[in-house]
Amino acid sequence: MNTHSDAPSENDSHDIMEEWDEFLKKRYPTPANQDPADFNPTDPEKKESEFRDYEKEVRPGVRRFYEENHIHQTYDFVMGKKKEFTAFNRREMGIWEAAEYLNTLVDDSDPDTDLSQLQHLLQTSEEIRNAGRPRWMILSGFIHDLGKVLCLYGEPQWAVVGDTFPVGCAFSDKIVFPEFFDKNPDFRNPALNTRLGVYEEGCGLDRVHLSWGHDEYVYQIAKPYLPMEGLYMLRYHSFYPWHREGEYDHLCNETDRKMLKWVQDFNEYDLYTKSHEVPDPVALKPYYEDLIAEFFPDKLKW
Repeated sequence: MNTHSDAPSENDSHDIMEEWDEFLKKRYPTPANQDPADFNPTDPEKKESEFRDYEKEVRPGVRRFYEENHIHQTYDFVMGKKKEFTAFNRREMGIWEAAEYLNTLVDDSDPDTDLSQLQHLLQTSEEIRNAGRPRWMILSGFIHDLGKVLCLYGEPQWAVVGDTFPVGCAFSDKIVFPEFFDKNPDFRNPALNTRLGVYEEGCGLDRVHLSWGHDEYVYQIAKPYLPMEGLYMLRYHSFYPWHREGEYDHLCNETDRKMLKWVQDFNEYDLYTKSHEVPDPVALKPYYEDLIAEFFPDKLKW
């Protein structure tokens, strides 16, 4: 159990996750693979000029979140968390059970809460399903945020959500709020602050350690069960410096470059095209139980 003094309450964690999603929509008002002239932003009343000033309007809580994230996500921190959580000794539960567990992040006493975490998962996966995409992609959409159960283990928000980035090499200035890296111990470590750092040219992203959070956690859990395209969606869906800014290509191999289109494709469903209809978990559960059983065992270690 994490004992960091800034460990959030469950409701605080839910608030940060909601604010981070909104922040991303403002920073990236159009999908990577779509012409901005043809795209309707999530909020049709919001003018594109307003999106350009996202940093000026960002809420203080989101700014503090990014500052903590950029200060504390060091190479040593990431390596320690990967070792800690890939022991998979926290819980044993199935995929749907994990989604219901994540659902406890919702504050039921708050009438202004939009959707539960389970409904958020279903909103993404149902959009993918309605588009006639492959079953593995529907399932990838359903589970892509399950790693946020880290919040329920007492992990601080900055170690659960946020744009991901490589550690062990120089931080790109295309990462949001790059100025906050100035206080990261790795920033002035000559072994970790060069273009390649601990890596080799073209080593492949599978050999690169990304900042720790929900993406990496669910990827590690799902790795034996989903096809490569789905695993790329899980691990890299928050790696905005790569799939939106074009950074870190020098660490990529040809497989990464081929898979990039799948990550960008998935990002459109994750961030932009969520239905305004509220999914009914009870009605949808039988479909998803069958889908889950097609790829996953009844129980997984988390």
